[in-house]
Amino acid sequence: MVQTNIELTEIIIKKIRDEGPVSFHDFMEMALYYPGLGYYTSEREKFGKSGDYFTSPLLSKIYGQMIGFQLEEMWQIMNKQPITIVEYGAGSGILCSDILSYLEKNSALYEHLKYYVIEKSEYLRQKQQEHLPEKVEWANSINELKGFNGCVLSNEVVDNFSVHIVVMKDELKEVFVDYTDEFVEVLQPASEEIKNYLQQQHIHLSKGYRTEINLEAEHWIKEIAGNIEKGFVITIDYGYLCNELYSPERKTGTLACYYQHAVNLLPYSKIGHQDITAHVNFSALHLWGKKYGLEYTGFCNQYYFLHSLGLGTYLRHLEKEAHQDQDRKAFHQMYQLLMEMGNKFMVLIQQKGLKSKTIKGMQFALPSLE
Repeated sequence: MVQTNIELTEIIIKKIRDEGPVSFHDFMEMALYYPGLGYYTSEREKFGKSGDYFTSPLLSKIYGQMIGFQLEEMWQIMNKQPITIVEYGAGSGILCSDILSYLEKNSALYEHLKYYVIEKSEYLRQKQQEHLPEKVEWANSINELKGFNGCVLSNEVVDNFSVHIVVMKDELKEVFVDYTDEFVEVLQPASEEIKNYLQQQHIHLSKGYRTEINLEAEHWIKEIAGNIEKGFVITIDYGYLCNELYSPERKTGTLACYYQHAVNLLPYSKIGHQDITAHVNFSALHLWGKKYGLEYTGFCNQYYFLHSLGLGTYLRHLEKEAHQDQDRKAFHQMYQLLMEMGNKFMVLIQQKGLKSKTIKGMQFALPSLE
């Protein structure tokens, strides 16, 4: 059994001894992204059967093709002008590869297409560069691409932003991490920024309520809104709207760890060897997007998004064309998996500088998030 990364653990312990307790946010940031030793920066396999979890692109190339179909429609809405696609956190690179394979069939779009990947992990960036086509370029920040027209895409990215954890006592407290003979949690008064996060969304936590606050998501959407001139923002992740995320049944929060396809609630175990995630507050992304210049296009679960794009019809057609029972069974299993994951994931699409309010993937979207 893989144990905690001893070197990374000692680095975190030393930081605590030198500087005092660190916020859970800073602990999570080191556990996931410390150079060369964090979960996403180390060489450990993370995705697929030999990793810790599956993502939708790993199930089938069809997922990337559906995204490509939606991007093609967005290009048409933008009067077929040259567009730039910016993908955050491309992971294994499979989604990027599948999207480009689909878009390559449209020579008018593909010839003038620019595709950038913003990847926080140097290790994953190197892996992506080994097999993604020459069409792809890498950027350290979206600020390098200021003033582009096109689409910003993130698939299971925001849930891995490092979060602050708060607990409501007589007043709002933030969780910090200390170390004696083991990692222990201590409470300190919450910052004004965290309090403002809750106040702006009219979130009232009952006594004893514990939850996560993703301040990085606001900085992220602000940067996107400030750099895209015209186009769309597609955010796909697991999460909820505000009223669901902070409902009484989630009074212990949504933080979870993934190790070898099993879920646990032990973030101070297997440090550097397991993923740590928290559900996304889509109401906050909408609120901040609107504040910084992004308009609402649509919000629905991934099942309705893919269904609107014709996934069910496409898969049934492939099933009929299959020559063997084994192939038909495989298509059926793939459909079931995509639909099952589709009910867990949500899709938020925002836009800037466009007049179109309807796109095909949002046929079943909520009319508004107000």
